[in-house]
Amino acid sequence: MSTAGREIQTDEDGLIRLQKLLAQSGVASRRRCEELMLEGAVEVDGEVVTRLGTKVDPRTAVIRVEGKRLPPVSAHVYLALNKPRGVVSTMSDPEGRKTLQDLVDDRPERLFHVGRLDTDTSGLILLTNDGDFAQRMAHPSYEVDKTYVAEVQGEVFRRTVKQLLEGVTLEDGPVTVEKVRIVEVLGERSIVELVIHEGRNRIVRRLLDHVGHPVRRLTRTAIGSVQLKGLAPGELRDLTHDELGELLDAASL
Repeated sequence: MSTAGREIQTDEDGLIRLQKLLAQSGVASRRRCEELMLEGAVEVDGEVVTRLGTKVDPRTAVIRVEGKRLPPVSAHVYLALNKPRGVVSTMSDPEGRKTLQDLVDDRPERLFHVGRLDTDTSGLILLTNDGDFAQRMAHPSYEVDKTYVAEVQGEVFRRTVKQLLEGVTLEDGPVTVEKVRIVEVLGERSIVELVIHEGRNRIVRRLLDHVGHPVRRLTRTAIGSVQLKGLAPGELRDLTHDELGELLDAASL
């Protein structure tokens, strides 16, 4: 049984001492993990656990350390990928176009993409072999902030920011924009950052087109706390414990 590349040794009942699990999961040294328990900073399934030697099932226990979720031990993988422009957000394509699968062909797992990005949009997309997680994260009822940076035509003024924040109604319904920031104005074009929950088809492009600023280039830079920063086009990495914990909470898993 392993997590994040570490082997987790359990007893014949599949249980492990809590402080040992915390240490093996990289929270801190065993001694510091014991101190955290004694300080009341560790919760299991909603209950504070201070008794050293308490055993838990590392596959099912919902553990929090100082409020942060520790993902369960699992054979699943959770990956962040920087999708380049021109790559189709599918694992196969009947037209023979380059797909996400082409970027992860060396992976042994059967991966699912969590949501999708337009072919001409670059940036962050999540991949996993956890079907429940993929389905939950893509469902509109589990709202996770998605951050986009768009280069658009024309100069974006504060009145447009106000219009976006007040809400825009498109042909398939209203869109709520959580945050908008003008990053830079470059003559006849502008760079803006938007945060939305929506995952509807081409939603950011349609939204900005609606307010008179067609998109020239678009990149998704964050999903919740997972950041694109540091990932080259086509590169992927494992999610950190903190990133995965936050997303599992958001998906009520």
